[in-house]
Amino acid sequence: MGALREPAAPFVVPDPSGVAVRTRLKGLTAEDEKVLRRVGDHLGVLACRDLKARCSAGLDHDSDQWAERKRVLTVESSSRWAGSVTKATHEQWALARRGRLAHIHSLQAGVRMIRHRLSLPVGEKGSKQAPGGYRSRREWFAKSRRLHVLEDRLRAAQADWQAGVVRVVRGGKRLLNTRHHLQTAKLTPGQWRLRWEAKRRFLHADGESGKRYGNETVRVTPDGEVSLKLPAPLAYLANAPHGRYVFTAKVTFAHRGEQWADRVAAHRAVAYRIHEDVQRGRWYLTASWTIPPTRTVPLDAVRANGLVGVDTNADHLAAWRLDRHGNPAGQPRRFGYDLTGTASHRDAQVRHALIRLLHWAQRLGLAIAVEDLDFTAEKTREKHGGRKRFRKLISGMPVARLRARLVSMAAELGIPVIAVDPAYTSRWGAQHWQKPLSSTTRKTTRHDAAAVAIGRRALGHPIRRRTAPPPTHQSDGCGHRTVQAEPGTPGREGARPHIPGPRTRSVHPGRGAKAGDQCAQHRSEHTAEHESWQQDSLPLSL
Repeated sequence: MGALREPAAPFVVPDPSGVAVRTRLKGLTAEDEKVLRRVGDHLGVLACRDLKARCSAGLDHDSDQWAERKRVLTVESSSRWAGSVTKATHEQWALARRGRLAHIHSLQAGVRMIRHRLSLPVGEKGSKQAPGGYRSRREWFAKSRRLHVLEDRLRAAQADWQAGVVRVVRGGKRLLNTRHHLQTAKLTPGQWRLRWEAKRRFLHADGESGKRYGNETVRVTPDGEVSLKLPAPLAYLANAPHGRYVFTAKVTFAHRGEQWADRVAAHRAVAYRIHEDVQRGRWYLTASWTIPPTRTVPLDAVRANGLVGVDTNADHLAAWRLDRHGNPAGQPRRFGYDLTGTASHRDAQVRHALIRLLHWAQRLGLAIAVEDLDFTAEKTREKHGGRKRFRKLISGMPVARLRARLVSMAAELGIPVIAVDPAYTSRWGAQHWQKPLSSTTRKTTRHDAAAVAIGRRALGHPIRRRTAPPPTHQSDGCGHRTVQAEPGTPGREGARPHIPGPRTRSVHPGRGAKAGDQCAQHRSEHTAEHESWQQDSLPLSL
């Protein structure tokens, strides 16, 4: 067995730094939709040109070039529209840059794994820490060819990274490639064109504190009136003074409407985005603003009364309440979700499961402990080989979506979230807690035991139920042998399970029959029988 990785310390997850709410633009006339498309197409062309200029500059880009790009855009729009376009361009370039680095890391992991497996004899079995050799000479040869392919891709990606080259397209690469597979996507050329044009439109306006209703470009009044500052070439479309176009549609925000109204009334910055859903034939308005950072609650205060440990799985959340000593209390809970169907259905399933979990934790008045999961490097076919079912399982787990949803929804309810290192939680939870927590009336699953392990790690306790016995004559001379129980807790001196076999080489098998009897231990006021002292044969960790 290889060396175990030292788990990182748990921490309280900070609250989200921003909020975004969306509502539908109902009652738009044909003229309103025409203006939206004209403005979005015009600004979309400017955004494409600006993105091309930014990508051409690469790593040599500086503030002077940024100012020059903004001056060029201001002539064909306005200073505020130009500022929004250049900001969006920089964010898109930076996102593509991070994606390139993640791709490099993925290629490096694949190359390392293939080299390791190629170095092993064909047919050699692997272990839990690392896979073995390939199963046949045919697979070995195929993987040796793939190694050369990945190395070529890695060299090209590293060269682009060093030169600052990014490959990005407005509208999305996936939709662009769909144009060559319209029959598979069940789209006509006209339908694809409508989606492509809708994706490439630009109708984003950054907020500005101190200005009227927090935004001069896209303005939404407290009573729901929406108006738009037209770019200079399209000023002739205005139906209101100062080159503005007022829409007939009125909007209301059902979610966080009071917060939005307070910001608008105080003329605080609110950013808006207008986009079209071609499939539904609807227009939507998204409002977003930043949240001032709040002081994080100390970790000791969060776990003072215990918490709820949560294990994330492909089809459900397994949760169990733990007291402050790390003891499971009550019954385990299961919050299921179905990740089949459309993206909106999957997202609704995740939100429904999370809100049930959060309402339960709110009734208990406890924090939530979750694993800080990241499967970006764990679902490659190079690491798991032909285990397609396992790769599909971990690929289908909504880790990023669930984590973002949980943090934002918990912040609304005032529930702290503790993130813990996921190392060995499932393995050690099943090893130390699944059998003790099972009974004739309750069958504890591996996921329930993992929830207990996650909660104990968040509380600062070892996952295993008991620590090693004290060295002074195997007695309590150096402290009590249990970690989770305080003095006076009933059952804290409970017997350990009997494990056959000797503990030391000096004792023959079968001589430890009274290992779980407290009278058989070397303690004061108890009879001492010179037998072996039994303990858990599992590795002592943490």
